[in-house]
Amino acid sequence: MSERRFVARTRLLTAGLAAVPIVAAALSTGPVSVAASGVHGLTRTIHSSGTTSGSSATSGSATDAVQQPEIAPVSSGDDGGVVSDRSDTAPGDATPVGAVAQPKPVTGSTPGLVASFSGLNHFQQRFGSSDGGNAFSLEPPDQGLCVGTDGSGNTRVMETLNDVEQVYTTSGTPLLTKPNSLNHFFGYGPSIIRNADPSKIVFGPFVTDPSCMFDAATGHWFVDVLTLDTVPHLSDDGLDHFTGTNHLDLAVSNTQDPLGAWTVYRIPVQDDGTDGTPNHHCSAGTPYSVPPFATNPTACFGDFPHIGSDANGVYLTTNEYSFFGPEFHGAQVYAFSKAQLAALSPTLTMTQFDTHGMDSFGFALNGFTLWPTQTPGGGGDPSAGGTEYFMSSNAGAEAHDTGDGKSTAHPSTQLLVWALTNTSSLSGTPALNLSSTEMNVGTYATPPSANQKSGPTPLRDCLNNNNCILNVLGEGIKDPFSEQEGNLDSSDTRILSATWVNGHLWGALDTALMVSSAKQAGVEWFNAMPSTATGSVTSTLAGSGYLALGNDNVIYPAIGVTSGGTGIMAFTVVGSDFYPSAGYATVTNSGIGDIHVAAAGQGPQDGFSEYKFFGPVVFGVARPRWGDYGAAVAMGNTVWMASEFIGQSCSYADWLKTNLRCGSTRTALGNWDTRISAVTAP
Repeated sequence: MSERRFVARTRLLTAGLAAVPIVAAALSTGPVSVAASGVHGLTRTIHSSGTTSGSSATSGSATDAVQQPEIAPVSSGDDGGVVSDRSDTAPGDATPVGAVAQPKPVTGSTPGLVASFSGLNHFQQRFGSSDGGNAFSLEPPDQGLCVGTDGSGNTRVMETLNDVEQVYTTSGTPLLTKPNSLNHFFGYGPSIIRNADPSKIVFGPFVTDPSCMFDAATGHWFVDVLTLDTVPHLSDDGLDHFTGTNHLDLAVSNTQDPLGAWTVYRIPVQDDGTDGTPNHHCSAGTPYSVPPFATNPTACFGDFPHIGSDANGVYLTTNEYSFFGPEFHGAQVYAFSKAQLAALSPTLTMTQFDTHGMDSFGFALNGFTLWPTQTPGGGGDPSAGGTEYFMSSNAGAEAHDTGDGKSTAHPSTQLLVWALTNTSSLSGTPALNLSSTEMNVGTYATPPSANQKSGPTPLRDCLNNNNCILNVLGEGIKDPFSEQEGNLDSSDTRILSATWVNGHLWGALDTALMVSSAKQAGVEWFNAMPSTATGSVTSTLAGSGYLALGNDNVIYPAIGVTSGGTGIMAFTVVGSDFYPSAGYATVTNSGIGDIHVAAAGQGPQDGFSEYKFFGPVVFGVARPRWGDYGAAVAMGNTVWMASEFIGQSCSYADWLKTNLRCGSTRTALGNWDTRISAVTAP
């Protein structure tokens, strides 16, 4: 990473747990899956950090188009410097696999589409939130979505992203006067308070990677984020720095109304032996891992947190990297009693699992991106004393990192299903067991980046104009590059959603595909049937397949499945024929249907992560950030979806005339939008 921290989560890594003792191994007798040894977790106590409000407030204002620093000026060494939250492999460098003989068409119809409206966008994130402009420009949004009722029978839709949240009616009317900044929502000061005197700039905690969930069984809403603690002022080197301490923040609504009060819990995840964490011996590795820059030089950190639940518990998962060193340690699982959370208990009993060394299938070593399942209605599998399932892949470099951060991604034909059993014990003395099993699936590999349809790119035009970059953006230096509209990042091969319904476990990931002799980014989806009847998990593959377009790309899938067993997959459609658009398709046990567009993109992405000037340049190109994930969640027979798309278009001339805001549809440095849609499942 360059010293311009161009994206809020390029190297946000995950913190986890020390190695735990192996208990009795249980091998599957079925031909398609093999169970790994189970492990018990480590338990500690977490205390409530007080309450916050779901309502928004305003502090400060922002009238200028660009306010320096516009992008968080942290050092390259502060967030690993070597290990990315994406596998360090050139996009699509693996041989394209998963050939699709009959690519799906994009139809002009929108079957079942009952709602579709604009969600949060980059302008609201940067200028329109409750922090009143005291924010950095961020890419990508990292969308979370949850849908439930407010206690008066009204359905409410909550969207969380980097770094704001909003609550809507089902017709798209926002219920907060201003979107809540997540810093404000979790009880922190703004991410930045600017000042003409650099020594008086104040940095707040760095909040990232939000997701949310509504639990119908208890009537509570949940929002989780990763928060990195920062040094509050610029150091002598002119950069902001991380201290090394970091925590998962989990907010629980006090009532069924998401606009009311919330109780917040902060779970330390630096896993260096401080604040009650186990010591995972993450390396230091950079000049910034010593005082006065860092207080915790051997910290790990908990990247990419996600949330799931069964009838007994709420579960957070992370990917654990070294904060200042190069290595990946392993995915972590954090288990909480749902009853304690629903009671807003001042203390929680939390059990943590470390998957370091637990992926013993083939070439892999560590668990990577264990996506926890959610179930419509908030229940789950009652087998084995209560079971929560997770799904993961193992083609990513992190899955076989030996501890030096030098591993590379490889194609894989293995899909892992994980089970946390005896979750009913969370209501008393936790006695949980985590085990995994492998299934053979179609080959998947790192996808190529996704090309975009050409269109207006005013930020690019400015960067290529010396007068504009010096006087309009106020950068003070010329752009040494010839900037071009970039391809979108297509993720890696990590699982991007998991849902358990009626004995079926659904998931999906991005992959490279060969379609009509052309390399494209597409999706592989899975329908597994797991069981914990033996005490450890076994699983068979009930169905799987690929989703691809002939000349375009399908990226960032998320599957929501109704209690009736019909799923809707949400994704972005983008390519030579499409600006980034919000798409969907129906998926059932019989396969996947045609591709439909819920909201057509209006222009290409034109954001700062797209251009070399803002860095970093990896494999000779910039990395236009997209995603990093969307969401899909079922309520009744309807699946609600959240997807990133581009909902505006603006010429260079109009951009200059409108203070670089194009009628408040974008900012100087970004133009991403999000779309929220609902589809009634057939």
